[in-house]
Amino acid sequence: MKPAWRELEMTMTDRYPVLADFAAHSAYGKDRVDALRALHAQDAEAFWREQAGRLTWSKPFSRVKDVSFHKEDFRIKWFEDGELNVAVNCLDRHLPQHADKTAIIWESDDPETPSLRISYRQLHGRVCQLANALESLGVAKGDRVTIYLPMIPEAAVAMLACARIGAVHSVVFAGFSPHSIASRLEDSASKLIITASAGQRGGKWLALKAQVDEALKQRGTSSVQTVLVVRHGPTAPPMQMPRDRWFDEVVDPQPETHSPAPMNAEDPLFLLYTSGSTGKPKGVLHTTGGYLLQASFTHEAVFDLQPEDVYWCTADIGWITGHSYVLYGPLANASTTLMFEGVPSYPDYSRFWQVVDKHQVSIFYTAPTAIRALMREGEAP
Repeated sequence: MKPAWRELEMTMTDRYPVLADFAAHSAYGKDRVDALRALHAQDAEAFWREQAGRLTWSKPFSRVKDVSFHKEDFRIKWFEDGELNVAVNCLDRHLPQHADKTAIIWESDDPETPSLRISYRQLHGRVCQLANALESLGVAKGDRVTIYLPMIPEAAVAMLACARIGAVHSVVFAGFSPHSIASRLEDSASKLIITASAGQRGGKWLALKAQVDEALKQRGTSSVQTVLVVRHGPTAPPMQMPRDRWFDEVVDPQPETHSPAPMNAEDPLFLLYTSGSTGKPKGVLHTTGGYLLQASFTHEAVFDLQPEDVYWCTADIGWITGHSYVLYGPLANASTTLMFEGVPSYPDYSRFWQVVDKHQVSIFYTAPTAIRALMREGEAP
């Protein structure tokens, strides 16, 4: 008896067949997928040992996994004696061949604002500058850094700089309230916050720095020593010196080189909190080696990534999909990823397709909720 999911798979395949000329150019054709599945079924550890070769390890691992789901002896460890650095895997190792390739295309909420194309060389330099700046402000390996930014390039720079020095980043969605920020600050005991003057969404400016100021008035946030503020928006917010510092004034003078911290594969990479819609937000800890391998492998395999692809995941950087499939997966694979600050309905419901045309996007990844919202507008957009 066939399981229900198999019946659904066959039905969907029959209803939406893959075109032969499309399949012919696939890097993950049927033969390769069948071979990968067979290897995984035969020896899952051998499969993941082979896949781990897609990453650069400063110290090779000897053991693939150490896992127990018994309550009295619960543990999940991957590549536990290996060492690597996520920023090195997303940037440094690509420079010999891809320094001038576009790493990030940034598209503003405002279609009249010029878009940006940031090369791997430029992104690497900026990440090194921020890494040096964070260390100069006393941030060390294991310290927590909260990132409360809109979908602007500095969000990617901030995450990668934290990974480079071994600080644990906690990205808070830029639509969350001061109370939501404060609860995450209290739980993580963050040492530093990176935010922006404001964020733009649907043609409106949202005062992000003001939200952080309100959050820092609440109980349990005294661990925060520094607030770095990116200049983004029509007005400059009030600054509370010496706590508050302008991002550019601290980062720009720093050198564009930095020695990355060697990280154990099981060292923490980031904290990401649940939304809090079903009780107090819970911080989910993601470690380094296994997470990056999964993001890199699935980004290439699921999307059938080709070297020339322009890839766009519409998720916000504040969610796990944004972490894995806007930033870490694409950059680990030396691909071009698009960051979009806006919404699909502004200035009209054609915006997604205008961006696709403008930047020649070849892989588009979005959410069912976005598709349903667009479907309401009919086929004209």
